[in-house]
Amino acid sequence: MKNNFYLLAILTVFLTSCISVNVSSDYDSKTNFSEYKTFAYSKYRIDNAEVNDLDKKRILRALDAELQNKGLVKSNDPQILVSFFTKSNQEVNVNNTNFGWGFGGGFFGANMGTQISRSTQSVLYIDLIDTKTNALIWQGVGSGYLTTSSVEKKEAKIREFVSKILEVYPPNSLK
Repeated sequence: MKNNFYLLAILTVFLTSCISVNVSSDYDSKTNFSEYKTFAYSKYRIDNAEVNDLDKKRILRALDAELQNKGLVKSNDPQILVSFFTKSNQEVNVNNTNFGWGFGGGFFGANMGTQISRSTQSVLYIDLIDTKTNALIWQGVGSGYLTTSSVEKKEAKIREFVSKILEVYPPNSLK
């Protein structure tokens, strides 16, 4: 029984660590999303996003591909303006590695050291704005850890962020 508990705990940790991008969305429930066919980017909002120019280009390429897969067409007279912004959260994890041995009535312990690791959780917000009313009609948010070990991995991770966020758009099609 004890072994099953440990196996279940290890499996749970493994499966939750495989979830690379957590996604949520919010939208105006009165909006008929099937009416929107064209999009463009909000230059002002994107220019002010706190992300470097290389990552902006990566996000824009990923957005182009995903929005076009959804049937939207880029236009000079758009029905939707697309905007995005980012945030990041620094996390510091402190792990004390303690080992102890039980011996008769006594307990002997040895502190093998402390490990400190830092990671940055990235958050990407994608906003869709109705051009007629200038109102936010949909927002998707994705959070996860952005790999920076290579350009290819970073590009793949950004595509994954955008793809996962836009998986739940349009919300009317989910009903």
